[in-house]
Amino acid sequence: MKENRLGYEPIPKLLVSMSLPIMGSMLIQALYNIVDSIFVSRISEDALAAVSMAFPLQNLLISTAVGTAVGMNALLSRSLGQKKFEKANRTGEHGLILGILTSFLFVLFGIFGTRFFYETQTNSEMIIQHGVEYLRIVSLFCVGIYIQITSERLLQSTGKAFYSMITQSIGAIINIILDPILIFGLLGFPKFGVAGAAYATVIGQFCGAGTGIYLNHKVNHDIQLSFKGFQWDWKLIREMYAVGLPSILMMSIASFSTYFINKIVGVFTSTAVAAFGIFVKIQSFVLMPLFGMTNGIVSIIAYNYGAGKTDRLKETMRLGLVVGSIMTITGCVVLLIGAPSILRAFDAGKEMMDIGLVALRRISISFILAGASIVCSAIFQALGNGVLSMFISFVRQLIVLVPLAYLLSLTHNLDAVWFAFPIAEVICLALCIYFLKKVVKKEVDNNPNLKYEKVAE
Repeated sequence: MKENRLGYEPIPKLLVSMSLPIMGSMLIQALYNIVDSIFVSRISEDALAAVSMAFPLQNLLISTAVGTAVGMNALLSRSLGQKKFEKANRTGEHGLILGILTSFLFVLFGIFGTRFFYETQTNSEMIIQHGVEYLRIVSLFCVGIYIQITSERLLQSTGKAFYSMITQSIGAIINIILDPILIFGLLGFPKFGVAGAAYATVIGQFCGAGTGIYLNHKVNHDIQLSFKGFQWDWKLIREMYAVGLPSILMMSIASFSTYFINKIVGVFTSTAVAAFGIFVKIQSFVLMPLFGMTNGIVSIIAYNYGAGKTDRLKETMRLGLVVGSIMTITGCVVLLIGAPSILRAFDAGKEMMDIGLVALRRISISFILAGASIVCSAIFQALGNGVLSMFISFVRQLIVLVPLAYLLSLTHNLDAVWFAFPIAEVICLALCIYFLKKVVKKEVDNNPNLKYEKVAE
């Protein structure tokens, strides 16, 4: 049988070809997040703060959707590889139904919990009003994003990543188009304000969901989903969440850290929350391409680890660390130089400009080290040590970053709080280096099943 190209194609070429499609779709996703906030900022600074405060809950929502889909994806792909086609079909059916059922938890939150969620972060009635208006719509109609994400993973699990990219891109592009129309009442539509941004989001998600369902039906013939006579298979569900739950937990950590940072800086002024919200959006634009590349890194390392090709494995690690660092250092330079232009794009006033310039520039220093840390986490996952990635993320976000930000806030100097981010990144990278040496020594250097082969030129 002909060997998979992961085992023989030159690593640089392989990494580029595998990463670019995912990077493209992730960049579009990050762009729509930024455009969404830029349009909202034209309503008012309070509206921008409200949308920024919604991020922890929205991220938690997406974390549960992606985590469930990741577990489904892993089990479905493995079942197909083992020629267990019936199990693969049942896995897809369970993944879709579990996603829809999970969405109902956030529907209940949308009905009963949105106001309380905002009241725990701010005393501003205007921000609360904008926030409830926005987050309630996003929560009530969140089933669209669950179906979209599950559909994308069904396509990925059978090797149809290009169609998965189409599904994600269509949802994001429609969102971008509808944002100004629904927010400002263009082309004869009513002027919805903040609610318009929410409607644009959920409409885009339903369009992405519809596209995903259509493409699975038309081109994804490796699986056939039929819910006739559906019965729960609890063993299968346990197998799915054995992979999916760690992913949910790791992604959810960012929700909790952002929530607490919002509370810490919100004590000073709601403008600080809005400024931090701008950084969160810009950060996604810098890091999303890197996350796209780490998808390729995981596949290449995992394959060559399984094939016992140590030289190729190590070359991928080295190249990933170098390219990842270059990407985030470039992001740091862009933020340091372009911070004023970025803030003006969000219609920043004098107070926002004063706070935002310091915030963006000080937090962006953490990017210098972030690239290497993120690639290290991908290496841990590829070598079967995904728990380490979760542990490091937990330490960085909740053990170091949040407590340190709180302690620095006790100086009553908002500018000092932003130093918590680069300090946390230093500690995170130190942990990554320590564990990387141990993992490589155990799993690679001292592994009798691995051998050295000449790397493809």
